Amino acid sequence: MRKRNSGPGINNAFYDIQGDTWWQPDSALQQMKPVFNPVRVGYAKRILFADLKIDPLGKRALEVGCGGGILCEEIARLGFDAAGIDPSESSLRTAFDHARAGGLEIRYVRGTGESLPFPADSFDVVFCCDVLEHVRDLAGVVSEIARVLKSGGVFCYDTFNRTLISKLAAIKICQEWKRWALLPRGLHVWTMFIKPRELRSLLQENRLLWKDHQGIKPDISVPRILRYLRLRAGGRMSYRDLGEKIQMIEGRSKAVLYMGYAIK
Repeated sequence: MRKRNSGPGINNAFYDIQGDTWWQPDSALQQMKPVFNPVRVGYAKRILFADLKIDPLGKRALEVGCGGGILCEEIARLGFDAAGIDPSESSLRTAFDHARAGGLEIRYVRGTGESLPFPADSFDVVFCCDVLEHVRDLAGVVSEIARVLKSGGVFCYDTFNRTLISKLAAIKICQEWKRWALLPRGLHVWTMFIKPRELRSLLQENRLLWKDHQGIKPDISVPRILRYLRLRAGGRMSYRDLGEKIQMIEGRSKAVLYMGYAIK
């Protein structure tokens, strides 16, 4: 695997500063829920329940990089005993308060993926979504996830591929070109994106048997996406409106985003 280059200016502090906006209807963070959760949760349900026949009752699931809890709550609703870990104190406070208000019992812990504060063989399933491309020690995070997974446990993830197309879509259009940008510069750094073969190699090094990769794509055409992004950038469409117009679905191409799973 190539040496990981964290690149200049990765803006992980964005999630700390924006911690209290995870559940606000018109925020960049909240729109991740309607755009990405359906495809992530749908894929996980098919793999865990239909294919692997896992009964979530009494099973423990951890989300690494849980942020404000927008995916962790979905994991809890699947029937798992859910826990989430994140380095952002403000995001965790938001996650805890929202779960409590919704009657969900989720254990939230402050920490990093490079040093998970859990014993070995603690979890039946570990989720890590939109996180692997943010960490500075990717090998360390995967090693820790493998450590806390029980034998036979499942690692579910998604991340960005490092291609010219992903650079255009995720960096130039979404972050740098003001005509369309909806995220701050530096939120993603292209050199930190991960090619599928690199991730498969890293999984193998950590006794995680890679099983599948599926592409993730928008459910509408690129011209329509650009039109909506331009309207939002110009103040004529809100983040909430944008989240109602665009949803991610499974697709063949893994050129920008892909998801997958491995078994310990």
